[in-house]
Amino acid sequence: SKLAALFEHPLYNIPVPEVTEKDKLFIINPMEKFSLHSSGSDEWVSSSKAETLLLTGKTAYDTYPTWLKFYIGINRYELYPRQDPLLPMLLQDLATQRIISSVQKSGGTQLKLIMTFPNYGQALFKPMKQTRDQETPIDFFYFSDFERHNAEIAAFHLDRVLDFRRIPPVSGRLVNITKEIRDITTDKKLAKTFFISPAGNICFYGECSYYCSTEHALCGKPDRLEGSMAALLPDKTLAKRHSWRSPWRRSYHKSKKAEWELNPNYCAQVRETPPYDRGHRLLDLIDMTILDFLMGNMDRHHYETFEKFGNDTFLLHLDNGRGFGTHSRDELSILAPLQQCCNIKKSTYLRLQLLATQPYRLSDVLREALAADPLAPVLAEPHLQALDRRLGKVLVVVGHCLAR
Repeated sequence: SKLAALFEHPLYNIPVPEVTEKDKLFIINPMEKFSLHSSGSDEWVSSSKAETLLLTGKTAYDTYPTWLKFYIGINRYELYPRQDPLLPMLLQDLATQRIISSVQKSGGTQLKLIMTFPNYGQALFKPMKQTRDQETPIDFFYFSDFERHNAEIAAFHLDRVLDFRRIPPVSGRLVNITKEIRDITTDKKLAKTFFISPAGNICFYGECSYYCSTEHALCGKPDRLEGSMAALLPDKTLAKRHSWRSPWRRSYHKSKKAEWELNPNYCAQVRETPPYDRGHRLLDLIDMTILDFLMGNMDRHHYETFEKFGNDTFLLHLDNGRGFGTHSRDELSILAPLQQCCNIKKSTYLRLQLLATQPYRLSDVLREALAADPLAPVLAEPHLQALDRRLGKVLVVVGHCLAR
């Protein structure tokens, strides 16, 4: 398998700095067991049974659900490790765990739900709004594009193939609108928006600022609906996150341009502004830019970091639903930070060169990674081909920078 060979390559085994206690997001009490008291779940053992577990030589850690083990693994350098044995288990949970609650997530412009599992794990569900072969119309502004469930799934895998590991795990899932949303929701506003369409399908539209109306309702076939299930990050009360406005954010206006589009020396200005004036923040932002260019995401107005780690940590690449909207056009303006600053991490550059070679071709390894998803094929073939073409363009830009 090309994917397995890629992950065994020396460039994917560059050691991460040693993780000390202060580099971990959470410090846990090694004796504290995880038990479920009241969720009507048969998933987890009661405290008394957990005592027996500890006597049989298992540790308290063994009693933790996968989502909690995922949280405990988060550190200053990565959201999850390479070759993480938890990853397939977490993706499996997202795809198959029983859903015991579905409520609408507040904020944001489009409808999404928070779904809860019997083991207290939670996922962010984004419903299917476009078919795989629909392209974003050429006259649409980036800020009124649909959010695509398959873009969320593909972004997670692409981010991992690039060895960034900065997107929380996402799995596709076929959800039963009746049993897994309508019948179990405690969200009165959401509950009011269910109806049966003229074709006899069950539909709902929720409450939000874009596309939450009868005309843009989400309908099942007859009650089955595809969506993406993303592992939620730890609650902000437990792990505060800082939201940073991207210096290269777009104007979000129909006719105004942003400063970076008008000022060719914009990068010099950014380099003098904290936190881009020291450390690897600017290089991390350029990593994110490359990810966005490859998937055609123009909507990266903010990014987040875990507050605990200060400025010296990775960037979280959240909210990728506006990627993979078009395969026939490449939006070079997304690469502005790379073009204007002419900086890239050596490790990123070497991996991009590797992914442009036949044995590790980007489209091939991503196709293979996506084939394991419950909703495969996740991307239409032209989107995979576009990745190879765009990767070539990134390497051309870096080549121009090196020649300068």
